[in-house]
Amino acid sequence: MKTLLLVIDVQKTFINENTEFVVSKIQSLIDASLYDMVAFTRFLNTENSKFIRELDFRGAIGEDKELVLPSGEHKVFDKEIYTCYNLEFQNFVKENQIDKIYLCGIDTECCVLKTAFDFFEHDYDVYILKDYTACMWGSERHENALEILKRNIGSHRVI
Repeated sequence: MKTLLLVIDVQKTFINENTEFVVSKIQSLIDASLYDMVAFTRFLNTENSKFIRELDFRGAIGEDKELVLPSGEHKVFDKEIYTCYNLEFQNFVKENQIDKIYLCGIDTECCVLKTAFDFFEHDYDVYILKDYTACMWGSERHENALEILKRNIGSHRVI
């Protein structure tokens, strides 16, 4: 059985007073070598994106799109949507014989939640590390997202 720690969108654009604490916690988790593999996602916004047109979100375009944790030899999944669930990710999991996926990162109520839903719906054994996720909009929204996750994919998957 192989495990994957998937670090979601820990990028300059998403670091603020509500999320900065999680960076060192995730780094400690990586350093502890508890998982067989570590991978990262990185959100890449574009000038013509729906995120700009509909939400006026202009982050993750310039230098602020960079990861704040060193990815080193770890796989980085670039994405232009909330989730990294795609053929590249599916092939990565299959080729590396990954059985369990643990999610951490930013934003709990957005990219973490959407990724967890996608993995769950496609029959991956997925878990959310609640103390290693954070929300730019604060702890209340973070806790609400965890409750939504518990209700929709199972409370035993939010650990």
